[in-house]
Amino acid sequence: MENQPFQEKLVEKKATYTLLKDDKFYIIEDVPARVNIETGEQLFSPETVEKLQKLIWEQKKPLRQITTSVYQFAS
Repeated sequence: MENQPFQEKLVEKKATYTLLKDDKFYIIEDVPARVNIETGEQLFSPETVEKLQKLIWEQKKPLRQITTSVYQFAS
């Protein structure tokens, strides 16, 4: 019996990208990504990453804003 090479099962989907930068949390919706259907891992093309960085660094007016709670994990 031969060892089969591991194949990831990736599908093209729209994903939500999140980033915490300089104490600000950014959420970008509807980002094209390849998503592993088993693990949920999101893979973005280099072009998409460049566009994400530009969106965040340009600090344009967001589509909407949300408020969220922050907790500290205590052992």
